[in-house]
Amino acid sequence: MSKIKVLVIDDSAIVRQVLSTIINKTSGMEVIDTASDPIFALKKLENIRPDVIILDVEMPRMDGLTFLKKLMKENPFPVVMCYTLTQKFSETSIKALSLGAVEIVGKPTSNLKQELGAQKKLITDAIRAAAKAKISNLSISPKTPPTIINVQKKETADVILPKFAPVQSTPSNKLIAIGASTGGTQALEFVISALKKDTPGIVIVQHMPKAFTAAFSARLNSVSEAYVKEAENGDMIEAGKVLIAPGDKHMIVENRSGKLYVSIKGGPLVNRHRPSVDVLFRSVAQSAAKETLGIIMTGMGDDGANGMKEMFDVGAFTLAQDEESCVVFGMPAVAIERGGVKQISSLKEISKIINTFN
Repeated sequence: MSKIKVLVIDDSAIVRQVLSTIINKTSGMEVIDTASDPIFALKKLENIRPDVIILDVEMPRMDGLTFLKKLMKENPFPVVMCYTLTQKFSETSIKALSLGAVEIVGKPTSNLKQELGAQKKLITDAIRAAAKAKISNLSISPKTPPTIINVQKKETADVILPKFAPVQSTPSNKLIAIGASTGGTQALEFVISALKKDTPGIVIVQHMPKAFTAAFSARLNSVSEAYVKEAENGDMIEAGKVLIAPGDKHMIVENRSGKLYVSIKGGPLVNRHRPSVDVLFRSVAQSAAKETLGIIMTGMGDDGANGMKEMFDVGAFTLAQDEESCVVFGMPAVAIERGGVKQISSLKEISKIINTFN
């Protein structure tokens, strides 16, 4: 199998050196060239064809966003943005993804060599995701920040919720639970923007860093008839409301005498993520059972596959986004393989199904 060829564009020589070392020491990928700014990169792209470009934002002569816009219009490539992740850059992230970037990874503000080295798996996983991405599906709608992939032991939902807790009483309202990762931000915007005002309550885990959850929720709220907000501990799940799990926290659905609420908790990473789709889906299986529509969408990895099987086993109606409309057909594929999916649907079909789930 040929290696993933990477072009690194960053005005910092140290960053270029560290990223090149990380990538070249990783099996299955290599840096074929570097550039100190987009002008140099454009000249290099006349002679090379990378599989993935890693791109900084603040650079001399041409900033990263201007370059990204030009690139995606004239000569599209899968792009991973790599820059300092702070609240200040949340709007920049939204813009970058709206222009076609696949992933965003964080660049530390200090101890560059040490911290970038510690983020090796984060960086290489983002490159693998970008290499698999269908660029044509990144223009479904404007985009917002995806997750940062965390690097720790791969725990299961057992560390947050026991697997064999009894299924609770039937809730008074129906519930829709959605999980997504790479490519999910634009797919979710496509779906949420089509919601009716009286849609059943919706809970969503989109793998996403803490700094961007509020901006993502606000963006979705601005394009939806339903009310979209970053979930807070104790929020009630009700018709016309969409709750987005906050970054770096797990979201659990609780059934309190037939009414559904969310509990926001810390705890270990599950499937290397926090929030985790598996944690949300397991809690839904235990709290809402048959009155639930479960949807797993585009993304790398297998988070959500086990939780979806648990929902399926207690009678929930479960959907997986189809391969053709996914940016990365990873999470839905695993969920299908594990037997937890009742129906496979396109992104457009998912929107229609949600609006008729009453």
